[in-house]
Formats: sequence, C-alpha cells, structure tokens
Amino acid sequence: MTGAGMMDCKAALIENNGDFQQAIDWLRKKGQKVAEKRADRQANEGFIFAKTSDDHTFGVIVMLNCETDFVAKNDDFKALGMKAAEVALQKKPATLNEFMALDLEGRSIADHIDEQVGKIGEKIGFNAYHCISAPSVFAYNHHGNRIATIIGLNKAGIEGIDVLGKEVCMQITAMSPIAIDKEDVDATTIQREIEIGMEQARLEGKPEAMLENIAKGKLNKFFRERTLLNQEFIKDGKKTVAQVISEVDKDLKVTTFHRIALGE
Repeated sequence: MTGAGMMDCKAALIENNGDFQQAIDWLRKKGQKVAEKRADRQANEGFIFAKTSDDHTFGVIVMLNCETDFVAKNDDFKALGMKAAEVALQKKPATLNEFMALDLEGRSIADHIDEQVGKIGEKIGFNAYHCISAPSVFAYNHHGNRIATIIGLNKAGIEGIDVLGKEVCMQITAMSPIAIDKEDVDATTIQREIEIGMEQARLEGKPEAMLENIAKGKLNKFFRERTLLNQEFIKDGKKTVAQVISEVDKDLKVTTFHRIALGE
C-alpha cells in the first residue's frame, strides 16, 4: 500500500501495534517515500458521476460501489448511478441519508439498491454523496468514471469562467488537494506534518535547535503541493492556481470543492 519495502512495513507495524496510520507516519519519519494512495486502498470498484444543474448553480457527485470491475462496467449499474444523480439535482438532498430516501421511479434509491443486490449477487451501494450550491458550479468526470470533481465559485457571468471552471476541476482531479488554501488545513494535519518533518531532519543529523525551522520549511512545501490555490497550475507550471483564477477576475474565489476517487 505504501510502496515501502516489506521488512520496513513489517517493522513499522510491529513498532506501532498494528495501527496503519501510525505505521505510515513512522515510515515517513524514517525518511521513507510513502505512496500518497495507501492505507485506504481496497479492491473497491464502481462508478462515480458528477453533474450540475442547467443553470450551473447546483451540483452533485455520487459514488456507487460494487465488488467487481465486471459489474462496474454493466450498463444497468451505471444507469442507476446517473438516474440517482439526476434525481438529486432536482430534489437537492443535503446528506447521503436524504439522498438514499429520494423517490426514483416510484421507489426509494435504497430500494433500488436492494433490488440490484438481488439481481447481481454481490454487494453494491452508494457510499458517497456530496452537493454544492454556489453562483457557479462546475463538474468533471474523468475517463472511466473512476474519479470525479465538483467545484463552486463565488461569481457568475464572467468572461472565461466556463473554461476556468473546467480547468480547475481537472486540476483538483489530477492533483488531489486536501484544502482550498493553507488556512483551510486542519490543525491536526499541520501538527502531524511538523512532527514528521522534525523527525526526518533529526535522522538527517540536523542540530536540535534547527529542527522546528526545518520542519516549517517542509510544511510550506506541503502547502504548495496539497492546497489548491498554492499548487502549480497543471497547464502552466510557471503559475499557481491562485494566479490563474485572479487573471480571470481578481475577486473570483473557489468556495468549496469535492473530489471522489475509487479506492480513496
């Protein structure tokens, strides 16, 4: 899952009493290059679909999971995901539970799932649902519907906003930011990155008095790589995403985003 050597992984798990996240952090502290997509990777298959309303002020993203790739490619399976997303656009449920209770062709979405389980013979279910309401909402479905993204922007009717909306969606899909800006990263994540950075510097033989400053430098690199506005724009690495957005309109902002990928 991490890409680290087998014996290193074994040692990490032993040192951390089998706790996966602590083992991953332990490996990082030891200087291991750990794969980004790791502990949550499972044999999850399925279909992810994102869609916006015709006026682009509301968007939804749903993930319909199954056990096998064979079922994920089934036309009826995919049709269920798309129909459910269409109903969600109309009814605008706020939560996954509300979404599952929606009426679809005379029955709840939950009832449709039960029916499909009986037909297909394997476990399936909608395991994720998100929605966004904003002046401008954009959606992007990556090839194969294994990843999808929706974003909200604070303004509408601006020249170039349609192209920008799609490009920012593609940026999020490709680069998987964890937050819009560094101020949006939770304190627990920041503290964990600082601790990892200090331990890495300690193992490199750096003086104890310098560890915190070195860790803060690593944290800034983390912000550049993992927060949307500070990332290099995938279509022009000389600019950040924030710069690209401001070139369209200096007051234009990303209000929120949701990215879903199978296995994450």
